[in-house]
Amino acid sequence: MFVKELKIGNLTAKVPIIQGGMGIGISLSSLAGAVAKEGGIGVLSAAQIGYKEPDFMENPQKANLRAIGKHIERAREIAGGGILGINIMAVTKNYAAYVKESIANGIDLIITGAGLPTELPAIAKGSETKLVPIVSPAKSARVILKMWDKKHHIAPDAMIIEGPKAGGHLGFKYEELMDPQINEKHDENIRQILEMVKSYEEKYGKNIPVIVAGGISGKEEMQHYMDMGASGIQIATPFVVTEECDASQAYKDTYINCKKDDIIIVKSPVGMPGRAIRNKFMTMVQEKGRIAPKHCYQCMEKCNVKETVYCISQGLINAVEGKIDDALLFCGADAWKYNKMTTVKEVIARYI
Repeated sequence: MFVKELKIGNLTAKVPIIQGGMGIGISLSSLAGAVAKEGGIGVLSAAQIGYKEPDFMENPQKANLRAIGKHIERAREIAGGGILGINIMAVTKNYAAYVKESIANGIDLIITGAGLPTELPAIAKGSETKLVPIVSPAKSARVILKMWDKKHHIAPDAMIIEGPKAGGHLGFKYEELMDPQINEKHDENIRQILEMVKSYEEKYGKNIPVIVAGGISGKEEMQHYMDMGASGIQIATPFVVTEECDASQAYKDTYINCKKDDIIIVKSPVGMPGRAIRNKFMTMVQEKGRIAPKHCYQCMEKCNVKETVYCISQGLINAVEGKIDDALLFCGADAWKYNKMTTVKEVIARYI
């Protein structure tokens, strides 16, 4: 299959694949650097990126900001001149500080989902860093495009449309995810966003590539979206079972060993549905309704520790460290397909 380069402003990725940001600690410098080295766009996850820092428990923000610089530097060494981005959730506490620290350390793109990054252009003003919001329904794309245009007089440098088969937090209502026609409806949703973007391309005299994400497991699915008008794809789940992925082997093994029926929609403290692998922890949450946090990691701007259903930071830290029975195991809808270890090079080869 002939694959076009992915151009985002003055950045050109030889392979039109963005590696989805996965936190906590699943996509750090090892994975992001390896993807960038192979010609794609490697993406760090800023979510509690400093969880290994010695002062993380006492001052998570200080540890996280320090770790951003460390991982960008290390990923650059691995990438050999490739393109690097960082995924910073819009619900992150002190979001602006993470954006500014990433820019100060020379990151190429800032990608933001899990909420609408309405103030991102103001925070990043004056920088060369490319700004890439993640949207799901056409309604969220319309809000971002209109607000950035009206308030900041700017259009996104690219836009990622995350579909209903994606992993982690999902930008759809639970009822929408249960709709048997959700995939067909999402294709129409993509067409609407592609059409919407055209008017902003004309207004600002720039190309705004649209990247599609969620459940894209090979060339056929990739070609489907490229034929619709997408400029590239974002994939995350296939990269988990690579040698380069920053997660523990125990975490990778949960993907390798899971069955299709093990993958469920869960309730996240972020306030959005999420997709994860069923385990003892999620079964306990469903049975009890709530597992009270033992420690607050100050991860979200709006989190009532006395009411939250469980601590998402602790669940995700347990996952990356391999404490599987006590973990939140985020995954994509097709995680059950990836039943053996591989490499970043081999994953990318499936699409090109």
